[in-house]
Amino acid sequence: MSRVEQPSRRAVLAAAVAAAAMAGALPAAAEAAPAAGTGGGAPDPDRASARRPVDYRAWTTFNDWRRGAAEGARPVAGARPGVVIGTPAGTTEYTDPHTGTTAAWEYATWTSPVHRLAVPATEAIASWNAHTPAGTWIQVDLKGTYSDGTDTPWYVMGRWAAGDGDRDIRRTSVDDQGDGRSSVWTDTFSVDDASTGLRLASYRLRLTLHRRPGTRTTPTVWRLGAMGSDVPDRFTVPASAPGLARELRVPRYSQEIHKGQYPEYDNGGEAWCSPTSSQMIVEYWGGRLTEAQLAWVDPSYADPQVCHAARYTYDNQYEGCGNWPFNAAYAATFAGLQGVVTRLGSLTDLETLVAAGIPAITSQSFLEEELTGSGYGTSGHLMTVIGFTADGDVIANDPASDDNDAVRRVYKRREWENIWLRTKRYNASGKVVSGTGGVCYLYFPARPSAHQRRALAAVGVR
Repeated sequence: MSRVEQPSRRAVLAAAVAAAAMAGALPAAAEAAPAAGTGGGAPDPDRASARRPVDYRAWTTFNDWRRGAAEGARPVAGARPGVVIGTPAGTTEYTDPHTGTTAAWEYATWTSPVHRLAVPATEAIASWNAHTPAGTWIQVDLKGTYSDGTDTPWYVMGRWAAGDGDRDIRRTSVDDQGDGRSSVWTDTFSVDDASTGLRLASYRLRLTLHRRPGTRTTPTVWRLGAMGSDVPDRFTVPASAPGLARELRVPRYSQEIHKGQYPEYDNGGEAWCSPTSSQMIVEYWGGRLTEAQLAWVDPSYADPQVCHAARYTYDNQYEGCGNWPFNAAYAATFAGLQGVVTRLGSLTDLETLVAAGIPAITSQSFLEEELTGSGYGTSGHLMTVIGFTADGDVIANDPASDDNDAVRRVYKRREWENIWLRTKRYNASGKVVSGTGGVCYLYFPARPSAHQRRALAAVGVR
């Protein structure tokens, strides 16, 4: 995100939804890297897992895949169970809105059982982990039931392929979906007017797997899930007590050194906070790109892997690299990694994860004076939390830094926690706008250690 306070595309889209609502009413493959410093006590997982206004559910096991309704799809067992195309259910045509190309695709579908939300939700965000060889792609849809017993339509939550070659579609979100009661913009389902009391009570997810006709290639989906939440409107949040002093050794990359590079991907590095953060954590877990994968990048550019991450998280509809589930899906293209999008409830949750060696990518917006030492204000920015000082302050790898050496920052605990968890804030013009309410990406091993599994479970991720 730019250093200056300006509307992000996500903010513009949210404003469009709000304007519509106003017409009615106000709206372990690898163990953790060694800590650079330790001290204090690890947070209590039971305290961290206290009831929260978030419900994340995922389908990941062979039994999960067997329980879904399949048309042409079949579950596969193994170290990483998933679902693939068996005998295709049929053939369909898809016109790519970003290339104008119409092509025929064989397809198969898998639909999850109904998941009743423990927290009837005002918002929902799907995320997935998949392998899509050239000539294959997937679509993820969500259909819900409202708290009054009526149903939403099927909403497209993403059309995704890992690649962007001639045989692939252009990965894309689908904007401007709605039924007058809820809407989908970019990556988020939202109830249009939460003040009415209407909520999403349950949902199903549907996967459609596609491949070129006459081939035996198939996508494989290993994880499919969604986070539903009902975070209350708030300008401030309760302060948490420090519980951990530890710092993880996460690579440091600046987005700022990529200014002007590959402007076709959201105007270049100035807006690459999300893929830059993703690449830091991918490499923390050992993910590496080969020379062949990076051969397309201008050899004069430093850190070509950041350019690669921007290209392969780019959402052609959003016209940016900040699509949350696309970043999680990108991380999971690296061997042995999983990625999810969820919300956390406090810095205690982050301490629980860091204690298990799991860093997190967090989304926040703030004025420059609200975050001491930031040097910028933003209407939407991603950074990586890598630890906590002995005083409980947040250690973050902030990609909005002049160079890699400046990426490591220490931010005041109380300031940082509030700007991350609040749902309402005042922008530079004094207007009330939205906050992200604790959104984060979590990337972790496909086979986590026992400690990592407990930490993830404590924050609602299994």
